[in-house]
Amino acid sequence: MALLFPMNLAKFASFLTTLFVILVAGDCIRVICRISPCPKTNPPLPIETVFQLPSSLPIWPSGTGFATASVSLGDLRVSEATEFDVVWRTGSGGPDNLGATFFEPSTADIAQGYAVLGYHSQPNNKRFSGRSVVAYDDLNGNIKAPVDYISLWDSLSFEIDQDGIGFIWLPKCPDGYKALGHVVTNSTQKPSPDKIRCVKAELTEQCEHYKWIWGAEGFNVYTTRPSNRGTQAMGVHLGSFVAQVGGVMSDIACLKNTKSDLSAMPTRDQLKPLIDAYAPWVFFHPDEKYRPATVEWFFENGGLLYKKGDESNPVTILPDGSNLPQGGSDDNAYWLDVPPDSDARDKLERGDLAKAKVYVHVKPMFGATFTDIVIWMYYPFNGPATIKFRIFNIKFDHLGEHTGDWEHVTLRVNNFNGLLQSIYLSEHSGVHGWMLQISSFKIVTRLLCMHQSMDMHLFKAWTCFGWE
Repeated sequence: MALLFPMNLAKFASFLTTLFVILVAGDCIRVICRISPCPKTNPPLPIETVFQLPSSLPIWPSGTGFATASVSLGDLRVSEATEFDVVWRTGSGGPDNLGATFFEPSTADIAQGYAVLGYHSQPNNKRFSGRSVVAYDDLNGNIKAPVDYISLWDSLSFEIDQDGIGFIWLPKCPDGYKALGHVVTNSTQKPSPDKIRCVKAELTEQCEHYKWIWGAEGFNVYTTRPSNRGTQAMGVHLGSFVAQVGGVMSDIACLKNTKSDLSAMPTRDQLKPLIDAYAPWVFFHPDEKYRPATVEWFFENGGLLYKKGDESNPVTILPDGSNLPQGGSDDNAYWLDVPPDSDARDKLERGDLAKAKVYVHVKPMFGATFTDIVIWMYYPFNGPATIKFRIFNIKFDHLGEHTGDWEHVTLRVNNFNGLLQSIYLSEHSGVHGWMLQISSFKIVTRLLCMHQSMDMHLFKAWTCFGWE
């Protein structure tokens, strides 16, 4: 077949401006513009970029089980899958109306003998930072294949922006076993029993749905987390999702550390390089009046102990704090304050940055599969609030003032690999009380910087050498 070109050059030029090339790859057709003007194409979704720290981590000193790729939960050994294959994707709905992507843990990334416990899903508005806990099959009956699957939902009848058709399945487990996640396919064919494993019920505990991932007309998908959380709680965060159909949440469980095994926690020798690698630089406002110090400095420089009913006779606190009330509960019978003398008061309120230090509290989280490194800073005095209105700063005389101000940053570290997972900032706003995923930051270097608001000292993330 011959291609005939126009003889008239003007017509030929007009022909060129609309010329495009069609590439055929398998059953997909892709249109690529060659000459302007071209229709605008959608930019890549954030989910299509894999989040990574910008440089390799230091080699941690040898310890017990920290950053060794697997964690003992007492009766079960688990590891993490961090590479995934895309099964199905939607292009709308969910956070920022960008849709969501559903992933299967890649078999190439799972160590021999380990089995998938649940598939993973993420909204498309964030860079990919997926993780999924997988369990080792020790052949002792702790994990078993499902006996069947329940078809929960599919997108066949939904007029939504999607790549293919998605099918969500709930494993039907043997008696005495629990499902810890769903299977996702892109065909009507029921999944193979080898796709996922159920776990013995006594090795699990109650899960709850957490953050919304995506939804459409009575169907919603959420992340999961253990219902019981804290330093003494042993529930494990899996990285799987739970589906809700018609207001009914699927019965999905979490794992638990049945023996309270803490062998995956970093040792004292490993903590110092962890803090060196991840601890933030803190910047103060140039007009900051109330600087940090130490608790000991507060005691040594005139801090006073007051007692209810005897307010006129405060007691000077000994340098080691040995005369402070011990034990009991917080009954508001005692409190600390600065001296009434104006000069002594002013000195104590200003703190001493040269003498300041931080206090570090280390605790297990999610069944000791994560470590929380809590970095505390102590300020002898918290200054008054300031409201910014356009170009004006309006400072209130005494609103918000108090003696003794503790502020902190929590670094949550993954015990499987030593990677920083999330950060908590003591910011008094809508994100107060939320852990911020490290993947939500733009990183060029591994240096984290944050600033503290003037006088009130709340932490905020800040652009500094790559962090935004």
